[in-house]
Amino acid sequence: MSAVKEKEETKIIWSKKEKDTLKEIYGTEILVENGSKKEITSTDMPTDASIVTYELDGKVHQDLTRGARVKLFDMYYDKFKEGLKLIEYGYGNIKPNLWGYQNAQGPKKKKRK
Repeated sequence: MSAVKEKEETKIIWSKKEKDTLKEIYGTEILVENGSKKEITSTDMPTDASIVTYELDGKVHQDLTRGARVKLFDMYYDKFKEGLKLIEYGYGNIKPNLWGYQNAQGPKKKKRK
């Protein structure tokens, strides 16, 4: 029951259209939107991820994002203005070029007899 309650409390802040255009406009990507402390501090994320803390409607929210810090600042300032509180390094342990990488399953080689 607490999982249902937690999902109800999670507020969608970025629309799908906004998320789709972030890469083109700012060169950034939101990995976790309005996440819990456990989701934000996960080590199963890339090392170049940043935790962005901001205030909206009197509540403090945190996102886990990727991108240059200057671009992250621009993106969040454009949306929240003075609500932007902090941009800090994330806790990820995965190299950025290997994050999201899936080993391609090529055709099996035939054994020579």
